[in-house]
Amino acid sequence: MPEDNPKLFISYSWSSSEHEQWVVALATELRESGVDVILDKWDLKEGHDAHAFMEQMVADPEIKKVALICDKTYSEKANGRSGGVGTETQIITPEIYNEQSQNKFVAVVAEKDERGKAYLPIYYKSRIYIDLSNGDSYATNFEQLLRWIFDKPLYVKPELGHKPAFLSDAETLSLGTSVAFRRAVESIRSNKDYASGAITEYLETFSTNLERFRITDKTGEMDEKIIENIEQFLPYRNEIVEFFLAVAQYRCTADAMQQVHRFFEGIIPYMYPPEDVRSWSKWDFDNYKFIIHEIFVYCIACLLKYERYDFTRYLLEQHFYVQRNADYGRDAMVSFQIFRHYLESIEERNKRLNLRRLSLRSDLLEQRSKSSGIPFRQLMQADFTIFLRECFDALAESRRQNWWPETLLYVERHSGTFEIFARSRSAEYLAKVGVIFNAQNKAAYAPLIAAFEDKTLYTPSWDYESISPKNLLGYDNLGSRP
Repeated sequence: MPEDNPKLFISYSWSSSEHEQWVVALATELRESGVDVILDKWDLKEGHDAHAFMEQMVADPEIKKVALICDKTYSEKANGRSGGVGTETQIITPEIYNEQSQNKFVAVVAEKDERGKAYLPIYYKSRIYIDLSNGDSYATNFEQLLRWIFDKPLYVKPELGHKPAFLSDAETLSLGTSVAFRRAVESIRSNKDYASGAITEYLETFSTNLERFRITDKTGEMDEKIIENIEQFLPYRNEIVEFFLAVAQYRCTADAMQQVHRFFEGIIPYMYPPEDVRSWSKWDFDNYKFIIHEIFVYCIACLLKYERYDFTRYLLEQHFYVQRNADYGRDAMVSFQIFRHYLESIEERNKRLNLRRLSLRSDLLEQRSKSSGIPFRQLMQADFTIFLRECFDALAESRRQNWWPETLLYVERHSGTFEIFARSRSAEYLAKVGVIFNAQNKAAYAPLIAAFEDKTLYTPSWDYESISPKNLLGYDNLGSRP
């Protein structure tokens, strides 16, 4: 028997022939699952001392696991210290309270009383058991038993990480938005008369105080300062995500659409040199470029979560005014492409520290999502939606796309069609989602798929990792039902 096949002794009572057959069936299932089960029916031969056998099995150090099959008879014998079960109980009781043996024994409940209460020996009452008495939950709980035997729990305690930079003893940056944030969110959820003013107050405070996150100390490794800066911003990223969720759930109005649009318009200048700065390097604003890109994608994710497709279309269709473009004689109105910039500093960090990551920026977005309240798959769905809208625009304007969906590096771990497009198997739902792209039926997506296939549009890839827009879109099934 290979070493990775754990030995398990089954302790049970000969309550009835039906119960004995139930135990044999369980033992058979366990052996078929790779468990080296020791069972008296198989291993106790004629002429052997039954009590000595059971005592040896319970005390044998090679047997790491013992399953106590608990029915009414087993519990009564254990409590009365009668028969073979009573003998085993006298051996088990001191061991089961020995801290070093806590994980050796488990009760497997085969029967419950008329009130649905498990039959358990008195010595086991306060411990967790595995319930195999119910056919409906048998498969799930049998898996639980296997995980216990193999020491492969479903939930594993993560490794202890490092304290976030924003909690360090160094000077902590504060956005100073907490009061305005609470007032805005409360007014939105309660539909207060002053909600519009509270929203404006919060977004303007956020935009103005974002200046506090400007990196002024340029000594040392700049990429370290950028990473520390965006980590310190994390509480405010989470704050504004909660704000976007409140808006998406309770206040999908034309007024709110314009307020959110103007907010993003107002923070664009942070990604470029201030007017009064004459000397700067190309990495000086990368913290803002990361932060603003991240919260824009989260905003779209929040809107999609609550199926606010009109609001999503508004942000992806309305252009944004950029004063500096007008100052330099360029078009002052730009699309949402403005919110995604290549961050050379972060990828140079990847090389400098020899991290060998396909995209350190993608890694950061994935890791940071864990505290956001938005599942990472929903963030990827938003990124893909933005990317698709950019593909439609690029195709219509005969140009190459300018939005790179950073998060989709992880799409292989979350395979399958994204939810809003899976639901678009319904022609009615497809028309709702299609508002985002001005595409009301499957035929409207056909030129897009053809452009990916003939490489008129690029398909994002990271070395050997790539995505399939057709699969993520669920193109073959779009509109296939009413």
